[in-house]
Amino acid sequence: MVLLQLKHFNGVSHCPSVNPWIQRRERRAQKIMCLQAQSVAPSRTQRIMESISVSGEVGGAGGTYSYEALKKLDRVWSTICSAQTIVQEPQQVVSSIPGLFSQSDLANKAVDTFDVIVCGGTLGIFIATALSFKGLRVAIVERNILKGREQEWNISRKELLELVESGILVEDDIVQVIAAKFNPNRCGFEGKGEIWVEDILNLGVSPVKLIEIVKKRFLSLGGVIFERRSASNICIYEDAAVIQLVEDNVLSSRLIIDAMGNFSPVVKQIRRGRKPDGVCLVVGSCARGFKDNLTSDVICSSSSVKKVGDSEVQLFWEAFPSGSGPTDRTTYMFTYIDPQLGSPKLEELLEDYWDLMPEYQGVSLDNLEILRVVYGIFPTYRDSPLPAAFNRVIQFGDASGIQSPVSFGGFGSLTRHLGRLSTGIYEAISGDFVDSYSLSLLNPYMPNLSASWLFQRAMSAKQQSNISPDFINELLYVNFQSMQRLGDPVLRPFLQDVIKFGPLAKTLGLVMLSKPQILPSIFKQVGIPVLVDWSGHFFMLGYYTFLSTFADPLIRSLLSALPSRMKYEWKRHLEAWKYGAGMDYKL
Repeated sequence: MVLLQLKHFNGVSHCPSVNPWIQRRERRAQKIMCLQAQSVAPSRTQRIMESISVSGEVGGAGGTYSYEALKKLDRVWSTICSAQTIVQEPQQVVSSIPGLFSQSDLANKAVDTFDVIVCGGTLGIFIATALSFKGLRVAIVERNILKGREQEWNISRKELLELVESGILVEDDIVQVIAAKFNPNRCGFEGKGEIWVEDILNLGVSPVKLIEIVKKRFLSLGGVIFERRSASNICIYEDAAVIQLVEDNVLSSRLIIDAMGNFSPVVKQIRRGRKPDGVCLVVGSCARGFKDNLTSDVICSSSSVKKVGDSEVQLFWEAFPSGSGPTDRTTYMFTYIDPQLGSPKLEELLEDYWDLMPEYQGVSLDNLEILRVVYGIFPTYRDSPLPAAFNRVIQFGDASGIQSPVSFGGFGSLTRHLGRLSTGIYEAISGDFVDSYSLSLLNPYMPNLSASWLFQRAMSAKQQSNISPDFINELLYVNFQSMQRLGDPVLRPFLQDVIKFGPLAKTLGLVMLSKPQILPSIFKQVGIPVLVDWSGHFFMLGYYTFLSTFADPLIRSLLSALPSRMKYEWKRHLEAWKYGAGMDYKL
């Protein structure tokens, strides 16, 4: 345009030919300038995150809020996606050493001795306190300062009271840690309809207050905390487990509990760096300025599959009032995917989140004050829970993989299993049943957990699929409609991550009768091999239900006459049947 204007200004009525080489060079220079401008210009996510104070960061899942931490996690995620089968050769943290432990092996360094050492304090503080309450000498090793994150945990009162039953809290503590209460709670399906329930994830618990209270109780029971410490290696002897801390401390115990979360170095070693079978990506924010802030969304599904980055994803939402202020609200956007090249990064999801969240909540982004940006990667493996791979070492919490592969509700799973695990671990230590087989009985096969795999697969968008883009939303709506028709005994356990044989069979039967035309799409979505594998877990779910209902009372009456090891093993089998069939759940 400038050239044409100059020519016309000089009285020339036509545009002479220009050297093609010069044209190509100019276009190339312009392209480079555009790319440089794009690389320099910060994304909306970066601008928002860098404008927020991140003084409350504590590390761990959901505990970091900075843009730098987001980029670091995205690099980890890119490494997982680009790997074929093995992500990377893991560091050998745990080693087994034949013979008895001798302090002379450590050049006469001072050794602190405990019954149990818990590695990882955010969730580990709960099992540590429960074991201290039973009279064991327990230590916690935490690489950061042991404190809770700012972002609240959502749970029901029924689940929270299980901490009282385990001796961790008293009733008065419950009142102190609840930051927000809200009812009713919605399950929504865009363009289809919604279902309302009461008392499901309807409490916002302050992790800061909760962990502060539990920490004080742990210390009052004689517990010891090593903060800002991390283990360089763990040596397993015949009579002890020894931890060498990076800071030169040496700790010895009868048992080590790995509570270091989804990315525990011990778990990486056990799984040999294997790529996860599935991943849930979560992004969201806590913001101020919501006017309608009295109810929550347990789950809301988008109407159809959407393109994020180079991948097709099905997006889901959760939203909860926050206790930090009457107009404060946390909204999460999440998706289930297979880790592979082209999978969206967390920052790409956040860029879409800023566009979609205001529409979802009916509020302008300009009218909100963003308090925190939250994000996380939650890997899952089909062979979960993770059995013990070493003597004297057991996984707990997220590290064990015992949480649901659909909700990844680590805190809810913790409260549900805490009583069972604290009792079992205490009995294992008391009877010296700390070999890998005996410890594996504490994290047994649970068919209801394995059956949940089908739900994650059904909720994951397939790439380049001939399935209707609104299929997942339609499938969820049909299932929830059926569960609502069948009543609370069917709907409520499912919403609290408990899969039971009877309710599941009734739901599947009603779906097939009321919406048979959806079945071919289900086969296409999840695939025949997955359905065949799931059928085995469904059968085992029924079998465990039968065993827990009819065999458990008979065997339990005979336990007192059994030798101590056999008694320990049979008690663990009875628990596996009960919890693996969801028979522990009470309305």
